Amino acid sequence: MSVNSELSHDGQELTIFIEGRFDFAAHQDFRDAYESVAGTPQRIVVDLKGTSYLDSSALGMLLLLRDHAGGERAKIRLINCNADVNTILTISNFSKLFQIG
Repeated sequence: MSVNSELSHDGQELTIFIEGRFDFAAHQDFRDAYESVAGTPQRIVVDLKGTSYLDSSALGMLLLLRDHAGGERAKIRLINCNADVNTILTISNFSKLFQIG
């Protein structure tokens, strides 16, 4: 499991890349990926292309990210979800809280 982040050149968009299992073991690395960023990005993208597994603690971490980014005003996209991850997000009604695609 690894979590990395990249801030766009203009500082407006933060992309967080998650590789492997997205579970409680990723908690601190995931928080560091957005809390350690200088400034306040207007948009956040969570790239799940390399994510093989997602559990309820990962869903909780995504909700914490949403709160940190401004709650209902937050602009967060979850991209490159495989079929299993997409199913979990759909069952959890995360499409009402995040842009998924």
